[in-house]
Amino acid sequence: MDVLQQILQRIDGWGAAHAGAAIVAADAQGSGIVSANGPQHGDVDTSFRIASIAKLLTAYAVMVAVEEGTVTLDDPAGPPGSTLRHLLAHASGYGFESDAIVLAPLATRRIYSNRGIEEAAAHLGAAAAMPFGEYLREAVLDPLSMSSTELRGSPAYAIWSTVNDLARFVAELFAPQLVAPETCLAMTSVHFYGLPGVLPGVGRFDALDWGLGFERNFAKPGHWAGTRVSPATFGHFGGAGTFLWLDPVAGIGCVCLTDREFGPWAMEVWPALCDDVIAATTR
Repeated sequence: MDVLQQILQRIDGWGAAHAGAAIVAADAQGSGIVSANGPQHGDVDTSFRIASIAKLLTAYAVMVAVEEGTVTLDDPAGPPGSTLRHLLAHASGYGFESDAIVLAPLATRRIYSNRGIEEAAAHLGAAAAMPFGEYLREAVLDPLSMSSTELRGSPAYAIWSTVNDLARFVAELFAPQLVAPETCLAMTSVHFYGLPGVLPGVGRFDALDWGLGFERNFAKPGHWAGTRVSPATFGHFGGAGTFLWLDPVAGIGCVCLTDREFGPWAMEVWPALCDDVIAATTR
């Protein structure tokens, strides 16, 4: 049996009622086309709440709108002085769930904020004169054939999807078709360098690195994705027991969805699986 298949089979022992995982590899031939049909295991067509992985899809829709000229990253949005860029990078000062309390001055701390992502989506919806869910469907989900993916509430955490659909999204990130490659690079690059902050459920980091929607804090001690991924890795995890990352140096992406809420169990098993995926593909 393929070693990657063996590694993915570990999800069966994670205590989730349902779990699925897949690997997506970059195109070694340089054709610009990446297949989402890599090694996979488990419930890859089951619909899961992907929790905060939703932020990646939401941010991608926003960047499609930026390219179309519907919005700009410098649009005022959120607290006074904040822009759409601040909201997507968790640097606006909004608290986790509420805009009633601004916890820090603009761009002085990385405060992970569902509220900020919700405000970014609302700003796009208003600018496009259509519900954000419709824009997300037309701009991202339909073009990527993500027919099993659905927004059911907050664009920060209430999207349901499947492993196979998200593997298509990872393939898009390897070889962008919906946005220009330089736009995707801008999204996955760190914005507002060096801001300290707390990654919920994981811990405090002196520099909690973030792009536009995408976490960029990988390869640091104590990270949920282990230490073998390169520092160039980007992605996100979700409180529903889900994660997605792409390592452009290794040319490997990984999607894992479960229905077991994130907790200490995940910090025990996720790093080892991620480390072994990288070890198995970079020999």
